Amino acid sequence: MGKKTKIVVADDNRSLCQMLQDYLQGQEDLQVVGLAYNGVDAWELIQSQEPDLVIIDLVMPSLDGLGVLERIGQRTTMPRPKIIMLTAFGQESLTHQAMLLGVDYFILKPFDLDILSKRIRTLTQETSVTAPALTTAAAPVTSVGNGINLGAEVTSMMHQIGIPAHVKGYQYIRDAILMVVDDVSLLGAVTKELYPAIAKKYDTAPSRVERGIRHAIELAWERGHTETLKRIFGYSMNIERQKPTNSEFVALLADKLRVMSKVS
Repeated sequence: MGKKTKIVVADDNRSLCQMLQDYLQGQEDLQVVGLAYNGVDAWELIQSQEPDLVIIDLVMPSLDGLGVLERIGQRTTMPRPKIIMLTAFGQESLTHQAMLLGVDYFILKPFDLDILSKRIRTLTQETSVTAPALTTAAAPVTSVGNGINLGAEVTSMMHQIGIPAHVKGYQYIRDAILMVVDDVSLLGAVTKELYPAIAKKYDTAPSRVERGIRHAIELAWERGHTETLKRIFGYSMNIERQKPTNSEFVALLADKLRVMSKVS
């Protein structure tokens, strides 16, 4: 076994930190070298442990994720760790700032732990990334292909989730997922770019696209198969208590498709 990837996890949600630590420590090539519940402690850990990769929440007490990123960027004496930033929707402007500060990948809550571990390996196995921050943020996820039929895979996923093909939201979701697979930056502009682009295609209003997608997700949750939803939406969402937002739903399915297209 070669050298383990050293990881620092920083999030003010202690149970999430513990879940990540338990999961990552179970991977033979990964090692969690510290947990932090605020940005100040995260920065101290990054300096003392010199991790290969940092998983950090965008919004934290004392010093937020952006503040930590700024400090990492100002430090010139040590190698820069790869950065995976945890983010929630409604944080688009902050997400854009984080991209400019050099985040390598965004994981949208709720997320799938298996996808996270694949992302960690993709990032830490890259030899050298010299592209600018905005491109590196999207680089690991935009290479789609390897012979899988993305349209067929989306259809299959939506069928498993239980979204009926006759509702308008079905087509809107399908298009949204394929567009995000093609261009991950659309997740930072759901209301400004994604909904309007779909609305234009179907000669309708962006607000109707949003409502159509929401209705389709609600139908899936009402009639859905709990075990299937758990399998698709992973560990970090309580399926019985919580429906994903439109953006979370599209983001998670798009991410699964990207992973499939890279590993198939």
